[in-house]
Amino acid sequence: MIYLDNAAGSHPKPPQVAAALAAALEEFGANPGRGNYALTRRTAGMVAETRAKLAALVHAPDPSRMVFTAGATMAANMAINGLLREGDHVVCSSLEHNAVFRPLAVLADAGRIRLHIVQADSAGYLRAEDVAAALTPATRLIAINHASNVCGSVQPLAEIGAVAAACHVPLLVDAAQSAGLLPLDIQRMHISLLVLAGHKALYGPAGIGALYVDSSVSLRPLLQGGTGSRSELRHQPPDLPERLEAGSLNTAGIAAWSAALDFVRSTGIDALQAHAMRLTDRLAAALQAHPRLRLQLLPGETRPRVPLLSVATPERDPAEVAAALDARGVCVRAGYHCAPLAHRTLGSFGEGTLRFSPGWFNTEEEIDAAAAALLASI
Repeated sequence: MIYLDNAAGSHPKPPQVAAALAAALEEFGANPGRGNYALTRRTAGMVAETRAKLAALVHAPDPSRMVFTAGATMAANMAINGLLREGDHVVCSSLEHNAVFRPLAVLADAGRIRLHIVQADSAGYLRAEDVAAALTPATRLIAINHASNVCGSVQPLAEIGAVAAACHVPLLVDAAQSAGLLPLDIQRMHISLLVLAGHKALYGPAGIGALYVDSSVSLRPLLQGGTGSRSELRHQPPDLPERLEAGSLNTAGIAAWSAALDFVRSTGIDALQAHAMRLTDRLAAALQAHPRLRLQLLPGETRPRVPLLSVATPERDPAEVAAALDARGVCVRAGYHCAPLAHRTLGSFGEGTLRFSPGWFNTEEEIDAAAAALLASI
């Protein structure tokens, strides 16, 4: 099998991640904060250590402001529904994943907020000045997809963050596709809310994510319930992370993510990005001249990208081509990739595309075989 769907979820995981997941069921079996015996203290210590690793990854000054979630979608919903109030104005991009766009669309369609979508160019890139032009005195949030999961374009976060900071508007960044591949700096980029997915380029298991909440932002809890402290209170406790972490944490997932973060740190995000980009560029070079394929990549494009390549197959349904590739042992995703806004921007709405997304464990030989399989399938 040649797995080229790392943008949906990295596979395989580093061996130490699977080992940590299995060991966690015995080593961290207690519920942290729900007791004061040795097992709960050991589990709480592991959770705190993993928070610190996440904070270090994104240069967050206070690990307690890293909130564990059930994934990036929950983190995005927690940020959007926790921050916005009736009458707020929100600016987002035309590249947003449904994890961000749908919560905003629900609020907009109900008349609770006004939503302005800033159009990216035909290659999937935003301009900070276009974001600035969309702001109004009522703007309460700027929501930006750092790296597109459809075409791989990377947005100028530092420039957009400077716009947000100058206007005192919180900046929500969806880093599901970029974390683990690109540097993230909460303070330098003026990020108020950061959404992280554990299972993609951070090489953790599915079902774990995080939300960074800056001290300048106050969120209403998305969930209400038990926490590790202040059980006597009628409502959620005021302090993070307990305020936003109602219910029992996914301690096994957190332990496995901790091992994955160690892998990312020891390997280096520069090396992870460079390896996967070499493979992506190799694939693009093998496919770009074929008349029955259209790559969502401008010739000579030099602006930053993450390692994924979307390919349109105008003469065949991408889903049929993906099935043919599956029969040849190549795993890719076809369709809209949960980002129909991006496909409208890029001109591929209708049938969608095939998406190839290499990872650390792919090889040049696999890329060559995948290219040959695609050419034989169209």
